[in-house]
Amino acid sequence: MRKYKNILFYCLVTGSFLVLMYWILQSGKTLEVNKTFPFQRTADADFLTNIKDKFSQNLGTPLAILLLQIIAILITARIFGYLFHKAGQPFVVGEIVAGIFLGPSLLGRWFSGYTSFFFPKDSMQNLQFFSQVGLMLFMFVIGMELDLSVLRTKARQAIIISHASIIIPYALGMGLSFFLYETYAPPNINFLSFSLFIGIAMSITAFPVLARILQERGMSRSRLGGIAIACAAADDITAWCILAAVISIVKGNSAFNSLVTIGMVIVYILVMILAVKPFLEKISKKYAGKDVLSLNIVVLMFGVLILSSYTTEVIGIHALFGAFLAGVVMPSTFNFRKILIEKIDH
Repeated sequence: MRKYKNILFYCLVTGSFLVLMYWILQSGKTLEVNKTFPFQRTADADFLTNIKDKFSQNLGTPLAILLLQIIAILITARIFGYLFHKAGQPFVVGEIVAGIFLGPSLLGRWFSGYTSFFFPKDSMQNLQFFSQVGLMLFMFVIGMELDLSVLRTKARQAIIISHASIIIPYALGMGLSFFLYETYAPPNINFLSFSLFIGIAMSITAFPVLARILQERGMSRSRLGGIAIACAAADDITAWCILAAVISIVKGNSAFNSLVTIGMVIVYILVMILAVKPFLEKISKKYAGKDVLSLNIVVLMFGVLILSSYTTEVIGIHALFGAFLAGVVMPSTFNFRKILIEKIDH
């Protein structure tokens, strides 16, 4: 009997409000006097044409284009990654080749309609921002997986190795610019500016690619992997500082601008290590033996990630380094970092 009462109540309430809505619609038609509706479908309108126009408009929305791009990139990247993995190469190398395959060098060059449908120019900025967020999260995890004891004991070696890895290709790149200048340099660019940019282009390490290879090989937590990541981090900071100096030279600005960038980077690193890290360590002690972090703590940690990335982006160093250093200064408690990594990975 109780079941029938619920059904009767449902029908009564629903039916009453349906009747009310119908009465409102009918009464509202009396308000349409002296109004024209240019988009009102006529009786002889082509139904299939309307459906086609509807889906064409929906396919062109920014969100629909972004989701289609993500689907195409994921499928292509997994296929190429699998093929290169079977050939004994790192998975990420196949993903890089997949990007070249989808870009203007291959498919975009031979099939112009493909580019305009999958990757229209006005949508590339959204895709770039989305990819940068993913890279920031990845570098955040890499920073948390880094063994801090390596940084304490091998920091000097890491700096020496990274700077040696910069100066040699930088000098060779400047030598290469001597042969490229007449053919490729723009008319309004002098040899000094051209050679400096060629040198910096030849000496920058692909930090995320190196981290991905080490993670795939299971070396990101090893001593050798830690040294490699520390070298890449030092290389990344140095390269961006050199780039700031090069831009100052090219634009004719004073060297003071590049010195300000370098000084801000040093202050930022000191604040993260000497102030932010101890603060986070005190908070982590309350959760040392727990398997679950409160929502407030998770929000705080991700706030540190975003603020650190924002700071480096504003300084002139890429936001990826800010995300990496945010991971480095996370509380050293294994359980704490493990929970955060699991939250991001899953």
